[in-house]
Amino acid sequence: MNRFNDKVILLTGASAGIGAATAKRLAAEGGQLFCLDVVEEGLNQTVADIKNGGGKAEALICDVSNVDSVKAAVTACLESYGRIDVLVNVAGVIKLDHAVNITDELWHRMISINLTGTFYMCRECLPQLEASKGNIVNISSTSAIRGLPYGIAYGASKGGVSALTKSIAVEYGKKGVRANTVCPGSILTNMQKDSGLPDDIDWNLIPRISALDEFGVPEDIAGVVAMVASEQDGKHITGTELIVDGGTVA
Repeated sequence: MNRFNDKVILLTGASAGIGAATAKRLAAEGGQLFCLDVVEEGLNQTVADIKNGGGKAEALICDVSNVDSVKAAVTACLESYGRIDVLVNVAGVIKLDHAVNITDELWHRMISINLTGTFYMCRECLPQLEASKGNIVNISSTSAIRGLPYGIAYGASKGGVSALTKSIAVEYGKKGVRANTVCPGSILTNMQKDSGLPDDIDWNLIPRISALDEFGVPEDIAGVVAMVASEQDGKHITGTELIVDGGTVA
Protein backbone atom coordinates (compact mmCIF):
# COMPACT_ATOMS: atom_id res chain seq x y z
CA MET A 1 0.00 0.00 0.00
CA ASN A 2 1.11 3.54 -0.74
CA ARG A 3 -1.64 5.51 0.94
CA PHE A 4 0.67 8.41 1.80
CA ASN A 5 2.43 9.06 -1.50
CA ASP A 6 3.24 12.78 -1.74
CA LYS A 7 1.91 13.37 1.79
CA VAL A 8 3.96 15.27 4.38
CA ILE A 9 3.59 13.95 7.91
CA LEU A 10 4.74 15.85 10.98
CA LEU A 11 5.11 13.41 13.88
CA THR A 12 6.12 13.94 17.51
CA GLY A 13 7.56 11.37 19.90
CA ALA A 14 9.47 9.69 17.08
CA SER A 15 12.44 8.40 19.06
CA ALA A 16 10.94 5.12 20.29
CA GLY A 17 7.86 3.01 20.88
CA ILE A 18 4.61 3.98 19.19
CA GLY A 19 6.11 7.11 17.66
CA ALA A 20 9.01 5.31 16.00
CA ALA A 21 6.80 2.47 14.79
CA THR A 22 4.26 4.89 13.35
CA ALA A 23 6.88 7.00 11.59
CA LYS A 24 8.31 3.89 9.95
CA ARG A 25 4.88 2.60 8.93
CA LEU A 26 3.80 5.88 7.35
CA ALA A 27 7.14 6.23 5.56
CA ALA A 28 6.82 2.67 4.27
CA GLU A 29 3.51 3.72 2.73
CA GLY A 30 5.12 6.60 0.87
CA GLY A 31 4.88 9.41 3.42
CA GLN A 32 7.52 12.10 3.77
CA LEU A 33 8.23 12.25 7.50
CA PHE A 34 9.34 15.18 9.60
CA CYS A 35 10.14 13.60 12.95
CA LEU A 36 10.31 15.40 16.29
CA ASP A 37 11.50 14.38 19.76
CA VAL A 38 13.77 15.49 22.58
CA VAL A 39 15.79 12.24 22.57
CA GLU A 40 18.36 12.88 19.86
CA GLU A 41 19.87 9.40 19.60
CA GLY A 42 16.54 7.60 19.23
CA LEU A 43 15.22 10.27 16.87
CA ASN A 44 18.22 9.96 14.58
CA GLN A 45 17.92 6.17 14.64
CA THR A 46 14.28 6.34 13.53
CA VAL A 47 15.18 8.59 10.62
CA ALA A 48 18.13 6.37 9.70
CA ASP A 49 15.89 3.30 9.71
CA ILE A 50 13.41 5.06 7.43
CA LYS A 51 16.12 6.14 5.00
CA ASN A 52 17.72 2.70 5.02
CA GLY A 53 14.35 1.30 4.02
CA GLY A 54 14.14 3.64 1.06
CA GLY A 55 11.87 6.20 2.73
CA LYS A 56 12.18 9.94 3.17
CA ALA A 57 12.51 11.55 6.60
CA GLU A 58 14.08 14.44 8.45
CA ALA A 59 14.60 14.97 12.17
CA LEU A 60 14.56 17.94 14.51
CA ILE A 61 14.88 18.20 18.26
CA CYS A 62 11.65 19.67 19.62
CA ASP A 63 10.23 20.08 23.12
CA VAL A 64 6.49 20.09 22.52
CA SER A 65 5.86 21.73 25.91
CA ASN A 66 7.77 24.81 24.70
CA VAL A 67 5.74 26.94 22.31
CA ASP A 68 8.79 28.51 20.68
CA SER A 69 10.24 25.06 20.02
CA VAL A 70 6.94 23.97 18.46
CA LYS A 71 6.72 27.05 16.24
CA ALA A 72 10.30 26.53 15.09
CA ALA A 73 9.57 22.88 14.27
CA VAL A 74 6.50 23.71 12.19
CA THR A 75 8.44 26.40 10.34
CA ALA A 76 11.31 23.97 9.67
CA CYS A 77 8.91 21.35 8.32
CA LEU A 78 7.38 23.87 5.95
CA GLU A 79 10.83 25.02 4.82
CA SER A 80 11.78 21.42 4.07
CA TYR A 81 8.59 20.12 2.48
CA GLY A 82 6.39 23.15 1.78
CA ARG A 83 3.23 21.73 3.34
CA ILE A 84 1.77 19.58 6.11
CA ASP A 85 -0.85 16.95 5.31
CA VAL A 86 -0.96 14.89 8.48
CA LEU A 87 -0.09 15.73 12.09
CA VAL A 88 0.49 12.80 14.45
CA ASN A 89 0.98 13.66 18.12
CA VAL A 90 2.60 10.79 19.98
CA ALA A 91 4.94 12.57 22.42
CA GLY A 92 4.00 11.80 26.00
CA VAL A 93 5.18 10.82 29.47
CA ILE A 94 3.65 8.72 32.24
CA LYS A 95 4.26 8.32 35.94
CA LEU A 96 1.92 6.26 38.14
CA ASP A 97 1.61 6.89 41.87
CA HIS A 98 -0.90 7.52 44.62
CA ALA A 99 -2.85 10.71 43.94
CA VAL A 100 -1.53 12.35 47.12
CA ASN A 101 2.06 11.66 46.01
CA ILE A 102 1.77 13.47 42.69
CA THR A 103 3.86 16.59 43.17
CA ASP A 104 3.14 19.94 41.54
CA GLU A 105 6.21 19.42 39.36
CA LEU A 106 5.07 16.00 38.16
CA TRP A 107 1.51 17.18 37.52
CA HIS A 108 2.66 20.13 35.45
CA ARG A 109 5.16 18.00 33.53
CA MET A 110 2.55 15.50 32.40
CA ILE A 111 -0.02 18.16 31.57
CA SER A 112 2.52 20.34 29.74
CA ILE A 113 3.88 17.51 27.57
CA ASN A 114 0.83 15.31 27.05
CA LEU A 115 -1.91 17.94 26.78
CA THR A 116 -0.41 21.39 26.27
CA GLY A 117 2.16 20.01 23.84
CA THR A 118 -0.60 18.40 21.81
CA PHE A 119 -2.53 21.68 21.84
CA TYR A 120 0.50 23.68 20.70
CA MET A 121 1.15 21.31 17.81
CA CYS A 122 -2.48 21.31 16.70
CA ARG A 123 -2.82 25.08 16.94
CA GLU A 124 0.32 25.77 14.94
CA CYS A 125 -0.50 23.18 12.26
CA LEU A 126 -4.21 23.83 11.76
CA PRO A 127 -3.77 26.63 9.17
CA GLN A 128 -1.56 24.31 7.11
CA LEU A 129 -3.93 21.37 7.51
CA GLU A 130 -6.86 23.53 6.47
CA ALA A 131 -4.95 24.48 3.31
CA SER A 132 -4.08 20.86 2.52
CA LYS A 133 -7.42 19.39 3.70
CA GLY A 134 -5.34 17.23 5.99
CA ASN A 135 -5.95 15.53 9.30
CA ILE A 136 -4.75 15.07 12.86
CA VAL A 137 -4.22 11.85 14.78
CA ASN A 138 -3.58 12.32 18.50
CA ILE A 139 -2.47 9.44 20.68
CA SER A 140 -4.66 9.36 23.78
CA SER A 141 -5.14 6.35 26.08
CA THR A 142 -7.74 4.04 27.52
CA SER A 143 -7.17 6.04 30.72
CA ALA A 144 -9.13 8.82 29.01
CA ILE A 145 -12.14 6.49 28.87
CA ARG A 146 -12.15 4.89 32.30
CA GLY A 147 -10.41 5.57 35.58
CA LEU A 148 -6.80 4.45 35.87
CA PRO A 149 -5.77 3.70 39.47
CA TYR A 150 -2.62 5.64 40.37
CA GLY A 151 -2.90 7.52 37.09
CA ILE A 152 -4.63 10.75 38.13
CA ALA A 153 -2.28 13.08 36.25
CA TYR A 154 -1.79 10.84 33.22
CA GLY A 155 -5.52 10.15 32.90
CA ALA A 156 -6.35 13.85 33.23
CA SER A 157 -3.86 14.76 30.52
CA LYS A 158 -5.14 12.11 28.11
CA GLY A 159 -8.77 12.94 28.84
CA GLY A 160 -7.92 16.47 27.80
CA VAL A 161 -6.33 15.20 24.58
CA SER A 162 -9.52 13.34 23.68
CA ALA A 163 -11.73 16.37 24.41
CA LEU A 164 -9.41 18.70 22.51
CA THR A 165 -9.47 16.42 19.48
CA LYS A 166 -13.26 16.22 19.40
CA SER A 167 -13.51 20.01 19.54
CA ILE A 168 -11.17 20.36 16.58
CA ALA A 169 -13.14 17.72 14.65
CA VAL A 170 -16.38 19.63 15.12
CA GLU A 171 -14.95 23.09 14.50
CA TYR A 172 -12.86 22.23 11.46
CA GLY A 173 -14.84 19.45 9.79
CA LYS A 174 -16.52 21.72 7.28
CA LYS A 175 -13.14 23.25 6.54
CA GLY A 176 -11.92 19.86 5.36
CA VAL A 177 -9.85 18.87 8.40
CA ARG A 178 -10.40 15.59 10.23
CA ALA A 179 -9.21 14.91 13.80
CA ASN A 180 -9.20 11.61 15.68
CA THR A 181 -7.62 9.98 18.70
CA VAL A 182 -6.19 6.51 18.97
CA CYS A 183 -6.42 5.10 22.50
CA PRO A 184 -3.83 2.39 23.19
CA GLY A 185 -4.08 -0.05 26.05
CA SER A 186 -2.05 -3.14 26.98
CA ILE A 187 0.73 -2.11 24.59
CA LEU A 188 4.28 -3.03 25.54
CA THR A 189 6.55 0.01 25.27
CA ASN A 190 9.49 1.28 27.27
CA MET A 191 7.30 4.11 28.55
CA GLN A 192 4.83 1.62 29.98
CA LYS A 193 7.62 -0.44 31.54
CA ASP A 194 9.02 2.68 33.20
CA SER A 195 5.67 4.01 34.44
CA GLY A 196 6.54 2.99 37.99
CA LEU A 197 3.56 1.59 39.87
CA PRO A 198 4.03 2.19 43.62
CA ASP A 199 5.08 -0.79 45.73
CA ASP A 200 2.01 -0.73 47.97
CA ILE A 201 -0.71 -0.79 45.32
CA ASP A 202 -4.07 -2.43 45.86
CA TRP A 203 -4.14 -5.06 43.12
CA ASN A 204 -7.92 -5.29 43.43
CA LEU A 205 -8.07 -1.86 41.79
CA ILE A 206 -6.08 -2.92 38.75
CA PRO A 207 -8.48 -3.67 35.87
CA ARG A 208 -8.26 -6.60 33.51
CA ILE A 209 -5.25 -6.02 31.31
CA SER A 210 -6.53 -7.65 28.12
CA ALA A 211 -9.17 -10.05 26.87
CA LEU A 212 -6.60 -11.48 24.47
CA ASP A 213 -3.77 -13.86 25.27
CA GLU A 214 -0.97 -11.40 24.66
CA PHE A 215 -0.04 -7.76 24.90
CA GLY A 216 0.02 -5.52 21.86
CA VAL A 217 3.13 -3.95 20.35
CA PRO A 218 3.74 -0.45 18.96
CA GLU A 219 3.26 -1.68 15.40
CA ASP A 220 -0.36 -2.52 16.26
CA ILE A 221 -1.00 1.14 16.99
CA ALA A 222 0.95 2.26 13.92
CA GLY A 223 -1.35 0.26 11.68
CA VAL A 224 -4.45 1.92 13.10
CA VAL A 225 -2.91 5.38 12.78
CA ALA A 226 -2.12 4.63 9.14
CA MET A 227 -5.70 3.56 8.53
CA VAL A 228 -7.41 6.57 10.10
CA ALA A 229 -4.91 9.08 8.70
CA SER A 230 -5.30 7.84 5.13
CA GLU A 231 -7.79 9.45 2.79
CA GLN A 232 -8.60 6.09 1.25
CA ASP A 233 -9.70 4.34 4.44
CA GLY A 234 -10.30 7.08 6.99
CA LYS A 235 -12.02 9.80 4.96
CA HIS A 236 -15.34 9.49 6.81
CA ILE A 237 -13.86 9.11 10.30
CA THR A 238 -13.54 12.18 12.51
CA GLY A 239 -14.06 13.06 16.15
CA THR A 240 -13.63 9.41 17.08
CA GLU A 241 -11.69 7.56 19.76
CA LEU A 242 -10.31 4.37 18.24
CA ILE A 243 -9.60 1.94 21.07
CA VAL A 244 -6.74 -0.48 20.47
CA ASP A 245 -6.41 -2.38 23.74
CA GLY A 246 -7.06 -6.07 23.20
CA GLY A 247 -10.46 -5.72 24.83
CA THR A 248 -9.24 -4.13 28.07
CA VAL A 249 -12.23 -1.81 28.38
CA ALA A 250 -14.76 -4.13 26.75
